Amino acid sequence: MIFNTIMVQLDVDSPAAPRTTYALELARRFEATLIGFAAADSYVFVPGDDGGMAAAEIMRQRRTEIEDRLKSLKEEFLSLVGDDASWREEIGDPTRLLAMHARAADLIVTGTPASGVAGDHHRAVDIGTLVLSAGRPVLIGADQLTPPDPKKVLVAWKDTREARRAVIDALPFLTDAQDVLVATIEEQNQRDARESVSDVVRFLMRHGVKARSEVLGAGHGDVCETITELARVLGAELVVAGGYGHSRVREWAFGGMTRSLLKTGSVNRLFSN
Repeated sequence: MIFNTIMVQLDVDSPAAPRTTYALELARRFEATLIGFAAADSYVFVPGDDGGMAAAEIMRQRRTEIEDRLKSLKEEFLSLVGDDASWREEIGDPTRLLAMHARAADLIVTGTPASGVAGDHHRAVDIGTLVLSAGRPVLIGADQLTPPDPKKVLVAWKDTREARRAVIDALPFLTDAQDVLVATIEEQNQRDARESVSDVVRFLMRHGVKARSEVLGAGHGDVCETITELARVLGAELVVAGGYGHSRVREWAFGGMTRSLLKTGSVNRLFSN
């Protein structure tokens, strides 16, 4: 796995510079091409008998506002990255469109939306849905937006397809790290847990990764809190995990650890599904 192309998603309601700078440092580290992407939806629902005409006018105004904002984001992005990067923009559902454009990249970089629009999926990406639909690893920047220095990495291991995919997708980070801890929480059989993480450590070591393992006994309480605390003690700047979930009618359902880690902004997180 090599990151030859990195796509950074920008929010229409936030400045481009912080997340662009974050992604640009990663692109330089991996000698990757950088693509900027932004999208927002002008859709609006106006109830009432005359809602059609009113909605059309509001949508027209909102579309103009979005187009102006996209133009400003593009100018800001290109002024920061220079001629070696490219830009993509759309008007429509930002999550769906980003997942579609993910076909052009090896890694998607995003972050926590601005607090005022975090739940507005017309203007902000639903990160959980993105993880499960992009078909690419998704790196969610920590709130401080400090690019992960691959010295210490925590792999939150569970013996599932998603976690196996995440380990492969994270190899560009793991091979440069000085210390990779593969940690799992014993759920039923401690012997099975130890065999599982031992296999992962041996696999990583054959790829030149400096890896070790730790099996945490059952009864540690909240899994996400345990993983977050372990990352803090290790001094890890990146947590690698599988994005566990499945689609339902018009919604995504997540396992508890995935759902909690999505909300944890104290550390960079790389998810694969």
